[in-house]
Amino acid sequence: MLAHCSPRRAVDVLHRPYGKVKPRSFQRRTFVSIETLTNGFLDLAIALPLPPSFPPYSTTIIICTVISRLIWTVPFSIWAKHRQRRAEEEVMPIINSLKPGVSKLVLAEMQKAGVRGTKEQIQAVHGKRVKQLLTTRQKQLFSEYHCSPGFTMAIPIITQVPLFMGFSIVLNRLSQAPTPFDSESFLTLSTLAHADPTATLPIALGLITLANVESSRWFMTDAQRERQEKVQKWKEDRVARGETVIEPQKIIKSALRLISVGRIVVATMVPGGVILYWVSSATFGLVQTWIMDYWELRRKRKLALAPAPSKKAPAAKK
Repeated sequence: MLAHCSPRRAVDVLHRPYGKVKPRSFQRRTFVSIETLTNGFLDLAIALPLPPSFPPYSTTIIICTVISRLIWTVPFSIWAKHRQRRAEEEVMPIINSLKPGVSKLVLAEMQKAGVRGTKEQIQAVHGKRVKQLLTTRQKQLFSEYHCSPGFTMAIPIITQVPLFMGFSIVLNRLSQAPTPFDSESFLTLSTLAHADPTATLPIALGLITLANVESSRWFMTDAQRERQEKVQKWKEDRVARGETVIEPQKIIKSALRLISVGRIVVATMVPGGVILYWVSSATFGLVQTWIMDYWELRRKRKLALAPAPSKKAPAAKK
């Protein structure tokens, strides 16, 4: 081949980098790593001292799900809860205490600048400027206290996705023929290698996911409910005045509800071993959410019932 090309072309061919060979090597290493994990899972299922009535592979999937979530995701969820607590109990009280002073300062600046208009226009400008100043200060405090809400919300997702995707890939690989998953059934699954013919587990997955989305309302203190009602009334008043109100929480909840329905559709097409893992993981997540929210509710109620520290009166001079 080199004899029929120019000398320059021949040099280029001889000195061509071997970058195109890397993907094949990478795929081979990835394939070997997945094979190692699948073989390790099968060995673990055989080695576990399970009662004869327990299906070994299904039980191992559930055990691995619980242990991996306890070791990997629960600590990060607790960490995120501590960050949320700092934001609610340390940063927000500071912001609330700054509101009267900032409001007076902005009003004085507007009077000094000679801002004119109708009462509604002046109130709108005043509220906008106060909100900008408080938002800037709030971001600074979130940074100082290391409790930024965006990162706090992203922590559970960032930590769960690699584990979820990795275990799903391993179980999907184990479901490919020839596989011992063909010889085991569990609940409505005829085999762990085929999809649920009754769609019972996929529907259960969607309901569990939806319950996890809606459970935030179940563990609210009276103060939180009252504050939520006030915010809702304030939003309704703004909508009545023709103003546009963007509600990120409602948008996120609506998206999560759609995801719950979408998971049902996807789960009807995956092997039984994968759907069993998804249902086990979703159930663990729901129970974890309930426990953490219940503990948080009890803690807030104790704080609300605790007497406020009284200031000691100065001793009278003799």
